[in-house]
Amino acid sequence: MRRVRPGAAASRGGSPSRDTGRRTTGEERALTSVAAGERYAGEEPADIPRLWHITLSVSGEAAPVEELRRALEQLAHDHPFLLTSRYADDHAEIRYWEEARDLHDAAAVALRLWGEHRQTAGLPPWEIVGLEVIDRATYHQRISEGYGPPPASPVGVHPF
Repeated sequence: MRRVRPGAAASRGGSPSRDTGRRTTGEERALTSVAAGERYAGEEPADIPRLWHITLSVSGEAAPVEELRRALEQLAHDHPFLLTSRYADDHAEIRYWEEARDLHDAAAVALRLWGEHRQTAGLPPWEIVGLEVIDRATYHQRISEGYGPPPASPVGVHPF
């Protein structure tokens, strides 16, 4: 008894069925290509912004927690998508949603957030020590599977 892959022709040397598109051994298959910049039907255009969940971690020398809290509250006021901030005297974590075309753009904006708002919000001169950027689907998948950061509630600025 000869074993045959499911869907393969059982007889050797038979001609392929024209209606099923099966090929015989050795028959060439035409390859198709897509020119740079072209897209397959059904793909989303690259210019449509998507939502990205950002977790930015910063740390540095200890700062007065009252001033830090006020600075993070000002950052939340200046950046309306801010979900939550957690802080201690020498580190903080900021979580928010960013709208961007792709991960690279979302990460670039996130990496500028602390520095660009340092003066206006009165943030300490800390350095960024961590960055996580995930798309909306991944964020919700992690939550539904019971791992990853818990949903940001309560929203606002809170101590660790």
